[in-house]
This record gives sequence, structure tokens and C-alpha cells, in this order.
Amino acid sequence: MAQNIYDTAEFFEGYSRLPRSRHGLDGAPEWPAIRALVPDLRGKRVVDLGCGFGWFARWAAAEQGAARVVGIDLSENMIERARRETPDARVEYRIADLETLELPAAAYDFAYSSLAFHYVEDFGRLVRTVHQALAPGARFVFTIEHPIYMAPTNPGWSKVDDGRMSWPVDGYSVEGRRVTDWLAKGVVKYHRTIGTTLNTLLATGFALRGVVEFAPTADQVAGDARLAPEIERPMILIVSTEC
Repeated sequence: MAQNIYDTAEFFEGYSRLPRSRHGLDGAPEWPAIRALVPDLRGKRVVDLGCGFGWFARWAAAEQGAARVVGIDLSENMIERARRETPDARVEYRIADLETLELPAAAYDFAYSSLAFHYVEDFGRLVRTVHQALAPGARFVFTIEHPIYMAPTNPGWSKVDDGRMSWPVDGYSVEGRRVTDWLAKGVVKYHRTIGTTLNTLLATGFALRGVVEFAPTADQVAGDARLAPEIERPMILIVSTEC
């Protein structure tokens, strides 16, 4: 079973204060890059894996015309708030562990996930589960913490001689469990190289349609100086695939 860090009081309180938690999709700098990869959802059956507070699920139904959206998350805190803030009968939320997730065959036309899969140890099993749950020609778009961001044993910025910020990377080829302190102590994640991530998808039968190593644009940095260090290394990997 995956670590349910989002149902611990300290972590959930800190996560709820993040811009992406308070402002939804517009609070995520990577959203415009993701949006460019999302197909037309009108009349589509959608599954959102690791749906959190339900921002994407609500957007897919209310703004994009999806026929049905199922949001899945391990956190009772997340699902409780998502249900409270979603007065749309087309959207349904379920509590489930992505490590042991079961989905009906060919039940969805689009699958989405935002920053959830790096908490999953058995990525291959999850990818196979998603693949069999999608109809032929369906798209699958997801984001994870970029492997360069995840790999270090002690992730953090350092300053180089010319004053620029640097993100030292060690252990990149050593895949597996990483334990870091982010919003709370002892957060467990699983590092995989870009090669492992993409080859797992290809071996399962997905075709790659786009890969984005997200960095903020110049306009985004101009609007929010806190994003400036993010141009020194990618924090998020965005992947678009098709069955």
C-alpha cells in the first residue's frame, strides 16, 4: 500500500496552503503546457488518477463537456473536499490506492494524472492497469516530478561561484525509494529514470505523443520571481501517450 501522507495533519495543512491548492489549475505553472496536450474531451469518459481536490475533474466536466469523470485518490481528506466542492452529477470520486488499483476494461476515453505517480512503487503494474482501461485510440496524459528533481539523496539548491543556483544530482541511475522532508518529515517517493518511465509505457503498448521537461516561460518568471530558479533544472516531466 502507498504511503498516505496526505491524510496526516501536518502534511495536509501545508499542502492546502500551496498556490496550486488554493488557486487550482491556474495556480500550477505547468498547466498551460499540460493543457496543450489534452485532447477534446466533449462527450468523453475521463479518469483522473490522484485527483486531489478535484480541480481537473471539475474542469473536464464543467468547462470541457466530458460526459463522465471519475476522480480517484487514496486520501480521504482530498476526496472529502473534492466531493464538497463538486456539485456536478457527471463527476464521481472514489478512494483507492494506485498501487492496487483495478479499473474496468475499455471504460475510459482519456486518463489523466498530476504529480501522483512518483508515489507509486510498481509503476509497471499501474501503467498496465491504465492501458487496459482505455478504449482504442484513447489518450493518457500525466505529470510526475522530473527524475532530475527526484534523484538526489539530499535534494536542494546550492550556489555556484558566479552566484547562480545549482541543483546537484547524484544517484540518478540508482532507481527506487527516496525519503525526503517536504511539508512533513519522511515523505516516500520512487525515483525512476526518464528511460525507465518511457520504456515502461512503450513496452505496455502506449505510443508516445509528446514529452515536455517543464520549465517556466520568461513571461511566467517576469510575473513571479520565485519561479526564476526553476529554469536551472526541470522540476516536472509531462508525458502524453495514446493507446
